[in-house]
Amino acid sequence: MTTDILTVETAANLLQLHPKTVLRFIRERRLRATKVGKQYRIMRSDLNAFAGSSSANDHWDARATSVVDIADVNEALLQRLSAILLGATKGKEPSDTSISVDIAHDRERNSVKVIVIAPPADAAALLKLVGVCLER
Repeated sequence: MTTDILTVETAANLLQLHPKTVLRFIRERRLRATKVGKQYRIMRSDLNAFAGSSSANDHWDARATSVVDIADVNEALLQRLSAILLGATKGKEPSDTSISVDIAHDRERNSVKVIVIAPPADAAALLKLVGVCLER
């Protein structure tokens, strides 16, 4: 997909709409956009999806869901997993495919579940980080 970033005015011109109409679509969450300062930016792929058009560069959208169950977790490991995994996801630039990482800690059973939902390549990289955290 194309990763061009458009202003509201440019998107309005492409859609042949008034900029206020485009802003209304953004506020109603009908059109995906990111706020930068006081203005919105729209990815061309999001605009194409909104308009129902596609380009020759379109690809399949694939997401991987992985659950890692870890037993006998101490507080240091929990902190390390949280810092590394959540820190790794914060470094990603906004894209049309988001990454979700959840860490569920069961104190009674002394276990942790790491749930990763991401594009396959990103999920694989995050699972490698889990492996690195588990090395003693």
